[in-house]
Formats: sequence, C-alpha cells, structure tokens
Amino acid sequence: MVIEFPETLILTDEEVKELLSMEEVLEAVERAFREKALGRVQMPSKVYLFYGRHGGDLRVMPSYLEGLDVSAVKVVNVHPENRRRFGLPTVMAAVILIDPRSGFPLAVMGGSWLTAMRTGAAGGVAAKYLARRDSEVACFIGAGAQAYTQLMALSLVLRGIKLVKVYDIDGEASRRFAAYASKAIGGAKVEVCASPREAVEGADVVTTATPSRQPIVMSGWVGEGVHFNCIGADAPGKEELDPGILLRAKIVVDDVEQAVHGGEVNVPIARGILRREHIYGELGEVVAGLKRGREARSELTVFASTGLAIQDAVAASLAYEKARLKGVGRSLRLVA
Repeated sequence: MVIEFPETLILTDEEVKELLSMEEVLEAVERAFREKALGRVQMPSKVYLFYGRHGGDLRVMPSYLEGLDVSAVKVVNVHPENRRRFGLPTVMAAVILIDPRSGFPLAVMGGSWLTAMRTGAAGGVAAKYLARRDSEVACFIGAGAQAYTQLMALSLVLRGIKLVKVYDIDGEASRRFAAYASKAIGGAKVEVCASPREAVEGADVVTTATPSRQPIVMSGWVGEGVHFNCIGADAPGKEELDPGILLRAKIVVDDVEQAVHGGEVNVPIARGILRREHIYGELGEVVAGLKRGREARSELTVFASTGLAIQDAVAASLAYEKARLKGVGRSLRLVA
C-alpha cells in the first residue's frame, strides 16, 4: 500500500500555545513516563553542542514511543544572556513530528512554548506522586517562563495551595510572576521575597528554575516533608540545591543517565559527594507502580528534571492532532 503525505503542517509558537492546555499535556506526559518505565520507548541520550564563547548550548533530542507510535525530534537552545543581548528568549526550540510508518515529516512546529508546557507538566506529575497531598505553601526560586507553567501544573494536582512565595534575582520578574500567580490561584496569598531563604523557609513544595551553577537553596533552611521540583539543572555543571539536601532526600529523576551527567545530581556525583546509588529511581517507575512515591509525611523528596524527548513527542503529537481538527496552521510541500 502506498501512503501519500504531500504536505507538512507548519505551526508557530503562538498557534501551539492556543492549542495546548495544561490538563491535556499533564495527561500525555504522565503517559509518556509510564511508557518509558515499561520499556516501550526509544530515546537516545541528548546530543549537546556548547557555544563556549557565546555562553549557550544546543541540544538535539530524538524519540520514538513504540506503544503509542509517536516519534519526534526537537532542537533546542539555552542561552541565558539572550534577553539582555538580543531581546530573544533564553530557550527557543523547533520540533519535527515524524510519521513512523514512512519517516515523513508530518509537522514542523515552534517548540518553545511546547517545551515550557511539557516541563511544567513533568513537575506536576512529580508533585502528584511525591508531594504531600495537603501541601499549602508553594515556593518558586526563579521567576522566568518556566515558573509560569510549573505553577499551572502544580495548581492542577495540589488543590490546597494557599500561599505562593517567589524569589528571583530580577525583582521585576518576581513582581510579574506574583501578579500572574494571584490570578492563577484564586484566593491564594502571594509574597515577593527578598532572598531565597525567605522564600524557601516554611514551603511545602519548592520549585527551582534558574541557570545557576552553584547551590541557591541551603539544607539548613529546609525542614521535613518538603518536595523539590528541580528544573534548572539540565546540563553538566549546573546545580541549584545544597548537596546536603540531596543526601537527606528520596531522589527521583526523569532519566538516570541524563540526570547523572546533567541533572541536579551531576555536580555532587562528579565531586564524590553523592553516589549514583543515592538515586531512588525514575519518575516513570513511580507512575507505573513499579516503585513507591511518597511513603511518609516527613519524607524529603526531590525530583530532578532534565527534560525528556518523549515529553516533546507526546506534546507535539497532541498539538498536531488538535491543529488538524481545528484547521490551524498552514501546509507546505517540504518533501519533493
């Protein structure tokens, strides 16, 4: 049988933003984690290019979810100085959705918002299984784009949030996020904090989303029962937590190999402070019921997110199907 795919769908970031809802992305990403734990995905390690003199990097992320028959490749950069130097986002991405039957490029879409959404969803899935269900105080260290989607997802899985605390080195960024949080979680109090310590102390869930290469959150500030979503450390040399926190915690990662080389645990492991054996397991194993999530109220839990290509694939597939249903985007004959 000959299957013809004459045209490729092109979607802009803005169109993707209109198509994706956090509820749907949460469900898709949770399913992707489960598929990984059950051994039904192909996902080679990220390929990195480091632009040393420009202070940024580029990553290529292919994947295939065999059970769902979904495949995609994402190309994404991280350039922390982009906003100041060029007026561009720190993270930009493009995703190619592939038809596994033929290798045809079904769609090429902006991946920046998609990346923010699927990463936020991963934090939401982690909080669903690892945070205390009665968590009331959410802290955000870093008030960039990722903080917004992390809050979106967190508010869906933890319905009892009464206080949101935020700290960012950029005070204006903190105030913008605080204004958003006030609207996003109706009835919750929002505090802009003057220091990381002020933001962290008393929090039930702490989300770190910065490009830091040295610890920002100290162990002495953290009591029992706290859950951490560590989002910023996604490349070698990055870290946001005092290793003392990791030594006290149940550590769950999205992918062990990626985490060891570029996640929150990468620096402590490289320095011999932490061992690979300190990692409890992968989030997919918890989602699939192969390992337990939170087991005690007093337990300190850490989710170290590096970002998985399978998250991009399922989010891109969702955007594509909704775009076709709604007639969004434009088609081009990219392949002769």
